[in-house]
Amino acid sequence: MSATLSRQRKRIADPAFRWFVTLAGASVFVILAGMVIRTTNDAWPIFQYTGFFDFLTGDQWLAGSSRTDSDFTGTYGAWPFIYGTMVTALIAIVIALPLALCVAFYINQLAPKRLRNPLSYSVEMLAAVPSIIFGMWGFFWLLPHVLRPFLEWLESTLGWLNIAGWKPFEGPVFGSSYLAAGIVLAIMILPIITAIVREVIAVNPVDQQHAAYALGATRFEVMRKVVLPSSFSGIVAASMLGLGRAVGETVAVMMLIGSTKNWDGSLLSAGDSMAAHIAARFGEATPETTKALMAIGVVLFLFTMIINIGARLLVWRIGRVSGDAAV
Repeated sequence: MSATLSRQRKRIADPAFRWFVTLAGASVFVILAGMVIRTTNDAWPIFQYTGFFDFLTGDQWLAGSSRTDSDFTGTYGAWPFIYGTMVTALIAIVIALPLALCVAFYINQLAPKRLRNPLSYSVEMLAAVPSIIFGMWGFFWLLPHVLRPFLEWLESTLGWLNIAGWKPFEGPVFGSSYLAAGIVLAIMILPIITAIVREVIAVNPVDQQHAAYALGATRFEVMRKVVLPSSFSGIVAASMLGLGRAVGETVAVMMLIGSTKNWDGSLLSAGDSMAAHIAARFGEATPETTKALMAIGVVLFLFTMIINIGARLLVWRIGRVSGDAAV
């Protein structure tokens, strides 16, 4: 009797479990579709009013005061915020990724065993620090005591630099700037990238490394020619996760970028980003401006989608090339 009941429970449990996990997986698509449809529907009147490409490329943002869905009085060009998002995120990933690789290699390959666990725990704790803490620390201490003197030194030393008409370090220096926000973003995403890269490197096959050592490779050669290629997909995933946080970061960027609607080629100039502008203006926005801010949110979502698709294509392309080379 008990054996029969057990078999009946198994017959019920397996289909129930299968349906449960299927619904859980499908819920991701439902939530994603709901977010896209709702935000796009709210932003659609703005896209019709300005034109989608004019909204992306326009550099004038003058919020209107209309409270109807059909009458718009403002001018909406999101390019200054798109530019600020791209610049700060690029600065952050350029600084954070090499440092994260070095820290991960040190913890896994070079650090004494007694230091590996404390260093790993420290990295994971930094990854859990709320962004507002980074923003306050960056604005009240790092910016006046470290970043502003550093930016002034850059302006005095490299302010003359001209790259095909682009002057990246042209002054004046006000403190809050693209570069200041990008540096703090780099500090924020460094623990996330480091933690993931360290885990990826830790599961790298040890026998391949020992084989390389047996053939006379140095430690640097093993890291460069064995560990890095086999960990490439994980490193790209970690980079995209860090880049996604940099692109969507709100409070820290809002405190450090300057929050101006102007955009300038100099990295020492103040600007704004998509997420920071939404957070700063949403509370006081009129219904018309709220729709415009929703339109920025749609663009930000598309931006992150393009980043993730590009990362997938990069991993696929590198894997294909590596496979062809192996053959």
